Amino acid sequence: MKKRQHAGRPGVFYPMRRVIAAFFCICLLITAVAGCTPRQPEDPPRFRIVTSFYPMYIMALNIIDGIDGIQVDNMAGQQTGCLHDYQLQSKDMKNIEQADVFVINGAGMESFMEKVTDQLPDLRVIDSSEGISLLVSGEDAHDHDEEVAHDHSDANPHIWVSISNCMKQVRNIADGLIEADPEDAVALEENTQEYLAKLSDLRGRMHEALDDLPNRDIITFHEAFPYFAEEFDLHIVKVVNREPDSQPSAKELADTIRLIESTDVKAVFAEPQYSTDAAQIIAQESGATVYLLDPVVTGENDKDAYLHAMEQNMEVLKEALGGA
Repeated sequence: MKKRQHAGRPGVFYPMRRVIAAFFCICLLITAVAGCTPRQPEDPPRFRIVTSFYPMYIMALNIIDGIDGIQVDNMAGQQTGCLHDYQLQSKDMKNIEQADVFVINGAGMESFMEKVTDQLPDLRVIDSSEGISLLVSGEDAHDHDEEVAHDHSDANPHIWVSISNCMKQVRNIADGLIEADPEDAVALEENTQEYLAKLSDLRGRMHEALDDLPNRDIITFHEAFPYFAEEFDLHIVKVVNREPDSQPSAKELADTIRLIESTDVKAVFAEPQYSTDAAQIIAQESGATVYLLDPVVTGENDKDAYLHAMEQNMEVLKEALGGA
C-alpha cells in the first residue's frame, strides 16, 4: 500500500533534497574561496632587457631564446615603426629605468638618448651600430658607393635593413649581453651563432636570387633602403618621400613621373607600414608598377620575423626586377 504524501512534508524525498542542497552549498563555498584567493605573482626576471624598437627586439629575442630568467621588452611597441621624432613618455622612462640593459640601434635613430642618459647616467646601453660604416642621409644618400657619414648627425640610421649589418648588430648586442650577464654566456653565444648562421644562409640565398637580375634601378618612398641597395648592388634613382609620415608635393610627384619616363625604371617601391596613395598616382601616370618592400620596422612577436620579411622582399624584387 502506497504511503500518502502530505503537503509540506517531503516524505521519502526529504533526505535526497538535503544531499542536493548540501552539494550546492559546498560548490558555492569552493567557488567563493577560489575567487577570493589572490593569484601568486610570477617571479620577477633575473635579468631584464629593454629594446628601443622592433628590429632590436627581434635580434634580442633570438639571442636570449630559451634562457630562463631573462626577459626582453620592446619599449616602442610592435607597430610604432622607425623612431623618427619619437617622443619619450613617462612610461617609457619607467620601463627603461627598470632595465639591466637598454639595447638601441644607434646611428642617430634614438634622438631621445641624451634625455635618457641625463636622467639615468648609470644605465648600461648597448649601441648595436658600433663599428658599422654609416651612409649619409639626405639628397646624396643614393650615391651610396661614395658617401660615408662621419658622425651620427648626418647618418642614415636604417642599418639593419642590410643583412650584413644586421649580423654585425646581432654580434654587438650579444657581446654586450654576455658582458652584462656572464652567468648565461654559453647559452647566449650558442643562440647568437645559431641566429648568425640563419642570417648568413639567407644572405647567400638572396645574393643568388638577386645578383643577376637585369634591372637594378629602383625608386623608393623612404630612406630605409640605401644599406639594402648597397648590399645587393641596386641603384636608388630617387627617394620620393624622405619622411615616411608626410606626403610628397605635387611638384615632387611630377618630377618623379618625368624621371621614370626618361629612364628605364620599371618599379616603384612603397612600404607596407605607410600609405601607397602617392606611389599609385606615380604608377598610373608613368606606367611603372608599385611593389611593397618591408624594412621590418613593425611585425609580430616572432623571433623569425626578420627572416620571413627578407625572404618576402627577395620574392618581390625577383618579380619587380626580373623582366627584360
